[in-house]
Amino acid sequence: MSERQGSGATSGKDQTSGGNDDQKKVQEDFDIDMDAPETERAAVAIQSQFRKFQKKKQGADDS
Repeated sequence: MSERQGSGATSGKDQTSGGNDDQKKVQEDFDIDMDAPETERAAVAIQSQFRKFQKKKQGADDS
């Protein structure tokens, strides 16, 4: 797999200037090729792990 190239920001978060701290807007830029085969494999793997997590969590709630 290839390395992800960042946009130069170290934190990855840009906050808009404003007086109200409760209404901070976080914006992140991603450069992901949604048609790439490795992206699809990664998505399937993440979904599989999440489904396992949900089943485990649901089983613990039922006990």
